[in-house]
Amino acid sequence: MPPTSSNDDATDRQLRLFVGLVVVLALCGAGLVVAFTAARPAAPTNFAVVGLIFVATILASWLRVRFRVLSSQDVTTWVEVPVLIGLALVPGPWVILSTACAIAALRVARRRPPLKVTWQVAKDSLSASAAAGVFLAFGVVPDASHPPFAAGAVVVAICAMAVIDQVAFIPIMAISSHSRLRDVATRNLDVKIVGYVVRLVATLVTLALLAYNGDPLLLLLLPLIVACLQLWQSGRVRTREERDSWQRLAEATDALNAVDLTQVLHSAVSRAAVIFSASEAEIDLAVAGTDDRVVIGSASGIRHDGSPGTAKNKHRGEVTTDLIAHDGTLRVGVLRLRFGGAVKLTEFEQYKLKTFASALCTAIRNASAYAELARISAQNAHDAAHDALTGLANRRHLYDRATRHFSGDSDDGVVALLLIDLNHFKEVNDTLGHAAGDAVLRKVARRLSTAAAPGDLVARLGGDEFAMLLTNLPTPAMAGHRAETVLASLDEAIEVEGMQLTVSAAAGIALAPGSGGVNELMRRADIAMYQAKKAGQPTATYAHASDTADVERLVLSSELQRAIAEREFVVEFQPIVDLGSGEVLWAEALARWQHPEYGFLTPMQFLETVERSGQLPAFADAVLEQALDASNQWREAGFDMPVAVNVSPRSLLDPSFPEMVLARLGRHQVSPEMLVFELAETLTLTQLEVVRRALNDLSEAGVRLALDDFGTGVSPLSVLSHIPVSQLKIDREFVSTVQTSSEAVAVIRSTVDLARSLHLTVIAEGVESEPQRLSLWELGCVAGQGHLFARSMSADRLLATMQRGTGGRTGALAASLHDGGAVVRMSRRRPGSTGRSSLPHLPA
Repeated sequence: MPPTSSNDDATDRQLRLFVGLVVVLALCGAGLVVAFTAARPAAPTNFAVVGLIFVATILASWLRVRFRVLSSQDVTTWVEVPVLIGLALVPGPWVILSTACAIAALRVARRRPPLKVTWQVAKDSLSASAAAGVFLAFGVVPDASHPPFAAGAVVVAICAMAVIDQVAFIPIMAISSHSRLRDVATRNLDVKIVGYVVRLVATLVTLALLAYNGDPLLLLLLPLIVACLQLWQSGRVRTREERDSWQRLAEATDALNAVDLTQVLHSAVSRAAVIFSASEAEIDLAVAGTDDRVVIGSASGIRHDGSPGTAKNKHRGEVTTDLIAHDGTLRVGVLRLRFGGAVKLTEFEQYKLKTFASALCTAIRNASAYAELARISAQNAHDAAHDALTGLANRRHLYDRATRHFSGDSDDGVVALLLIDLNHFKEVNDTLGHAAGDAVLRKVARRLSTAAAPGDLVARLGGDEFAMLLTNLPTPAMAGHRAETVLASLDEAIEVEGMQLTVSAAAGIALAPGSGGVNELMRRADIAMYQAKKAGQPTATYAHASDTADVERLVLSSELQRAIAEREFVVEFQPIVDLGSGEVLWAEALARWQHPEYGFLTPMQFLETVERSGQLPAFADAVLEQALDASNQWREAGFDMPVAVNVSPRSLLDPSFPEMVLARLGRHQVSPEMLVFELAETLTLTQLEVVRRALNDLSEAGVRLALDDFGTGVSPLSVLSHIPVSQLKIDREFVSTVQTSSEAVAVIRSTVDLARSLHLTVIAEGVESEPQRLSLWELGCVAGQGHLFARSMSADRLLATMQRGTGGRTGALAASLHDGGAVVRMSRRRPGSTGRSSLPHLPA
């Protein structure tokens, strides 16, 4: 962490103490050299040479090789060369004095702080004193006229100078940059060693020339030699630094190629501190739509990863750059480098920082995109296995879990399936609406989940049907006890919209069979549940002896696939006629199962089994195929009339259903207006939005919609404002009592009035007699169907019946109730129609 003000004060005290120590040592060293030099005889001092040493020292100190460590500078000079040569020419005290004066003059000229000037003068003076002491120890007598070539003394002296220089420099650099001594000591150590060797060689060569020639004027070449050596080492250091820097940058860029955002951020922070020699680095993410995240760390590790807190405060010696994409269009955050002091990056470092920031921005975007894809994938996987309304497992998840048990991939012990069906749930939807029904289902789901034991799986299969896979049962008999506990959780009243509702349920229990797998387990639980409902009991356990109790519904489930493949499902048609004219308007398709053993079965006997079996799409497709074939057959014979087909609400939950219908119409070249879908019990579905979407798609394409069993309470009037129906079918219950019940008359009259206001057609079902026909006609009902006109029959027979006609009128199945009984046909949809076009209404 960058130093606070209290830490700055402590650092300053440490620096002053250490500088004071170096000054004391330098004074002591200089004093010892003066004392020992005075005790020995020496040649006269050549002050011109002293002047040359002074100038050479200034030049050697001015030509520096710099290494930045955080906010401090590690500087390598060539002072050792003029000092060592000077000790061979003049007495040591003069060399120490000229060195101290040269360093002080240069530092003052550069306006360095007094503390830095003092430390630099003391360090170099102490170093020069050490070298002078070595020369004295080796007995070297300086002589400007005949300089001695004391190679041994020079080698030992430069080693002493190097040790003293590093011992004095490393602590001061570690204190000022808040770095470890080891890190400062090892930084560019090889370059420094090579530099000392080069200085040694340069000193020995110069002394050899002086010893050989004896002319002090050769010292004039010393600045040129120092300058050349400095340029050589500077170039070498710069080349090395750039190479190492690019290598570290390339390694950092490779490390950023990760898909985990945290890994990217931690790696970037650690490596940025190393690449740019910073005390620490910070990444502040400010991605739109997410909370800020700040990661702070250094080469030694991560210090903070979380909310910003106080991390955004301005720090001393901070360099900031935006994390922007290559095209400059997106800013994902900020990268901050902290050095603990004022630092000015070189042009090369600025370019390197820009390159690193760009790579980091790309890595963050890639990691964020991968995280979002992973989140979406996980969400999709969760959605595919869970019910959207309750959050419980769905049928697919239940089947997968049960399949793992049967395949032996799980250790679930004794397993049983509990199939739960809510009683009278339709009444909640019919009276309180679907929002209340959905609330009840959610609360039931929570109670079932709470009642489940660890390891059990609670699922919603659809509508008001739930299932629970009971696992790790100690004995098979425990399944019944667990079922009672689960159902008991529903006893307490549920509050919905301020009302207290009591929810009851029936449950079927089936132990996992030895063969047959998941489908057999579901079949047995289904049988048990219906046995419980019939007996009025909360639960029932599957017993093989009672497996044949409901042949029409249960035995047929395993035969559905074969029946569809072998076209055992056939379609008969019952004509719908104009009540006034007796003319056939269109026909309703009625599916029959021509079972090889049980004969003709009606939808009441097999439709629920079809819906539960998963064969509904294939069944619906087979019925629609035969209905459209019949429509084509009638059109070719001159009877261009629509055909009505009953559609299961479960089919409407399939998003692909409208597309399948339109594809069938196109293949048979039947106009969508020639198809009518009759809807029954739509309001029992909680997935009303999905149903509405499918119905709207069909209606917009031109397919007409009729609402079946209107007036029985199954379909409340509010649905008419949500579903684009064009026809209402009055239930046969009201038609049968139209002559004897004033309530039935009131319902029919109100339905006709409602239909007129909404521009809908009213059709009466179950017309059995002429008096009923006449009463309905007088009440304003336009069309009807029933045994009065014809029973259901095959397409060929209906065509023959229409061709034969009644009273010499082709296409009529009854005499006209009014003069001029013209055929009243379904009107074609006008351009711009809202989808509610209908038969024209005749006055009552």
